[in-house]
Amino acid sequence: MRDYKKYLVWEKSHQLTLDIYRNVISFPKEELFGLISQIKRSSSSIPTNIAEGCGRNSDKDFCRFLYIAFGSANELEYQIILSIDLDFIKNENGQKLLFQVEEVKKMLNGLITKLNASANC
Repeated sequence: MRDYKKYLVWEKSHQLTLDIYRNVISFPKEELFGLISQIKRSSSSIPTNIAEGCGRNSDKDFCRFLYIAFGSANELEYQIILSIDLDFIKNENGQKLLFQVEEVKKMLNGLITKLNASANC
C-alpha cells in the first residue's frame, strides 16, 4: 500500500480543493445546492480518489482511481469556466484555479503513464 500524502499530485489537488472552497464562499446563496455543491464535490473527488487508489492492492486498481480523479479534474475545469462566465469567480482568481487544475491534470497523466508502462492499466 502507498501513502497518498507522499504524492505531490495529492498535495496539489488538496490545495486546489482548499482554494475552491475559499472561492465559492462568495457565490450566490441560491447556488448552494447547485453549482457550489457540484464544484466542491468534483474538486474534493480528485484527492479523495488518489487517496482511495493508494489503499488498493495493485497498480491496476490504483491506476483506475487515478483515471477517475482525472475525470473529476476535467469536470472541475468546466465548472470553473462556467463560474467565471457567470461572474461568480473573478477572472484573475478563475485563471489561477484553471492553472492549478491543468497542473494537477498533467501530474495525473504522468503518473498514469508511468503506471501504464509497468502495470498495463
